[in-house]
Amino acid sequence: MVIKHIEKKYRKEEILEKLEKPLTIWFINKFKDFTPPQKKSIIPILENKNVLITSPTGSGKTLACFLAIINNLIKLSHQNKLEDFVYCIYISPLRALDRDIYWNLLEPLKEIEEICGKIGYKLNKKIRVALRTGDVKPHEKQKQLKEPPHILITTPETIAIVLGTIKFKEKLKNVKYVIIDEIHELANSKRGIHLSLSLERLENLCGKKIVRIGAGATLEPLELAAKFLVGEKRSCYIVDARFLKKTDIKVVIPVNKLIYTEAEKANEKMYQLLDKLITNSRTTLVFTNTRSGAERVHWHLKQLFPSKYLDEITGVHHSSISRDIRFDVEEKLKSGKLKAVISSTSLELGIDIGYIDLVVQIGSPKSVSRLMQRIGRAGHVLHEISKGRVICLDRDDLVECLVMVKKSYEYWLDKFHMPRNCLDVLCQHIVGMALEKKWKIEEAYNLIKKAYPYSNLKFKDFLSVLRYLAGYYHTLINYNIYGKIWLDEGEKIFGRMGKYTRVIYTLNIGTIPDEVKIKVRTIDGKFVGFIEESFLERLMPSDIFVLGGKTYEFVKSKRNVAYVVEAKEKKPTIPSWFSEQLPLSYELAIEIGKFREKIFKMIENNEKEKIIEFLEKEYFAEKDVAKEIYDYFLLQYNFLKYFGIKEFHSDKNVIVENVVDEKEGVQNIIFHSLYGRRVNDCLSRAYAYALSKKINKSVKTSITDNGFILSFELEKERKGIFGYKYKTINSEKVVSLVNKNNIEELVRKSLLNTELIKRKFRHCASRSYMILKNYKGHEISVEKQQINAEKLIKIVKDLEDFPVLKETYREILEDFMDIEKAKEVLSFCRFIFLPKTNLPSPFAHNIFILSETDVVLMEDRRKLLLELHKKILEKIHENNYIFKP
Repeated sequence: MVIKHIEKKYRKEEILEKLEKPLTIWFINKFKDFTPPQKKSIIPILENKNVLITSPTGSGKTLACFLAIINNLIKLSHQNKLEDFVYCIYISPLRALDRDIYWNLLEPLKEIEEICGKIGYKLNKKIRVALRTGDVKPHEKQKQLKEPPHILITTPETIAIVLGTIKFKEKLKNVKYVIIDEIHELANSKRGIHLSLSLERLENLCGKKIVRIGAGATLEPLELAAKFLVGEKRSCYIVDARFLKKTDIKVVIPVNKLIYTEAEKANEKMYQLLDKLITNSRTTLVFTNTRSGAERVHWHLKQLFPSKYLDEITGVHHSSISRDIRFDVEEKLKSGKLKAVISSTSLELGIDIGYIDLVVQIGSPKSVSRLMQRIGRAGHVLHEISKGRVICLDRDDLVECLVMVKKSYEYWLDKFHMPRNCLDVLCQHIVGMALEKKWKIEEAYNLIKKAYPYSNLKFKDFLSVLRYLAGYYHTLINYNIYGKIWLDEGEKIFGRMGKYTRVIYTLNIGTIPDEVKIKVRTIDGKFVGFIEESFLERLMPSDIFVLGGKTYEFVKSKRNVAYVVEAKEKKPTIPSWFSEQLPLSYELAIEIGKFREKIFKMIENNEKEKIIEFLEKEYFAEKDVAKEIYDYFLLQYNFLKYFGIKEFHSDKNVIVENVVDEKEGVQNIIFHSLYGRRVNDCLSRAYAYALSKKINKSVKTSITDNGFILSFELEKERKGIFGYKYKTINSEKVVSLVNKNNIEELVRKSLLNTELIKRKFRHCASRSYMILKNYKGHEISVEKQQINAEKLIKIVKDLEDFPVLKETYREILEDFMDIEKAKEVLSFCRFIFLPKTNLPSPFAHNIFILSETDVVLMEDRRKLLLELHKKILEKIHENNYIFKP
């Protein structure tokens, strides 16, 4: 395998002379010159090299991908060699992006056709383009069978379905090119892992090399992305133009002294600031981190500035809104009719949304890559500056975002995580392969291993999947789980079993799990969007909630449908969607730890003015932001010094606090493990499980990206004849319970019988055809899937090395959490212990608040933060310990 970076930029004339005449004329009429990524990539693609192009939005990636392909198709048509086969497959994770690409190809192809007519360059066959996704009607698919498109635009799931067809897959045997767009979005998920196997099956079907072209904006590491694209033992050429566009990114706060500002006032000032930013721009795209956040921001803007934010010029866009409403927002945005759009994550990717001159991010996006992806939506043309503003309302967020912006200016990106050896995805493809022919076991195993995510798949795991699919686990037959393939281990071959296998494969393919979503319709039947089932359970008739930027009154529910009427100008209850919060990336967490260490050293050296200047100059902070951060760090410094602590927070130091509430009889052990939520989930579960076994009591955990808390009730000890005191636990002894060698076993034990493992097992069982989502055209409800999963997990937990359960644990430990990084942290971190106290330190306040069960509203949260802050000040002043450099 050769992975090379392309450094050579070809001149315009060099590229044009390689193109057919009509394409040359078309390009000269349309553009002055090629963009940098085009200058590096077009000729290598013309030379049939695998190419990964990574560059920002508006840098011409799409044209770079397609130009050589269109050139080849024109040439074939001119030579009367263009046949009725698919020559190019374009795959993206979004149907909306597929639609964009479809329309964006039709226009230039029509223009090139007209040029051909004018110059007498005969095209013997028109170049056909078609969409094939879940939205395409059956009659259109039939038409594609008779007249197959030369360029097929599709999704990862659909290409796998097509490979399982009898007739249409024959039209793929001549495929020469595959384009994977938004590759960064696919490489870190099971959708991408699924696609990697589809590409190997496709190349096997064609019997020849396919040119693979990948495109993405914010990829790191590039070498891993290249391996994901091309698989094992193939070469790939990388065009790295990620940091081509200039950026203007700043962190802003709506008020000075965030900690002293009441929630209502802070929110009011935040919306005033947001309104000012929107007013001073032509079109603003506002990102929140959750769908509920997008709804809340949109609703408040309309309430506070009713004459400005009318439905005609503003919109909200997220995945719980119906496709029609999303499409309407996209079209209005593209045509410049909207002043502002508020989105969660749904507009991050490269859908054409026209001209955006400002992106506003509310709160931390949790990774530099995501920040750059979002800010990159502004200034759609290459020479324009991508302008972004990050609004923070919280001191931890402020530190996080400041470091994030600094790293973005340093051309630094977080690393993406690629799942490896996903056995549930493997199940789907083995069934799909069995539909094609009888396979030799070794031949199939070698094909699977060509896909990079399976390059180190163990043969025993591959064989266990074959045995499961062949029905070797006889106890499962009692639960209507039958073999999908036959397996002859003596002859070392396998193949399809049963006439319904193809139907099961087609109707149950894909990796996106079914979640319990409730359809929301108006009384007259109009579809509005979705809410979660858990939210529906809390709704009572006449309750008001927001969806799609509008308020609705709940009337009744029937099965999986909630019926509503529109309720204008009524105060809502905003939907709370399940598990939306984004985790902080591990790499960025480490950088924040290094920043903390740097600031504490400067405070130790009496360098207040230097710190303010340093933050302004090196971290592009406004003066008010710099002062806010300095005050926050100084207070933490004073707190630690008060207890005689000489080492401070860093990327390697984990401060451990021991906070005892004598009034409630509760001990809280706080770990300042700033390594992101995926790592802290592992650490907290291991410590909580080990401690609960030690003290024979339940231990409650509260987790954030910055750390976690273990909370438990204390036992009373007699003190004298009438009194008593609480018997506390030494925090150093608690820390000694977990190490890098036992953490995985502890986490695995802690997962038994949890809702997490039940839910993840259902997802993996569904992907593995153990629990079907659709049987013979009949949809099986998620509720029924849940019931089946709960029964089955009890059966399979005693089966040795059962592949579906093995994959469930792998997904939780490696993808949902990060067990390897947790082990790494335990191997290098130094624990620094604070003595027992009754107050958490300032850096612990946001973590501590999560453990307060009665703190529900933002107002309550801010009040408690201020209360804790004042108590800290009193404690330090009381004892005359205050350091003022």
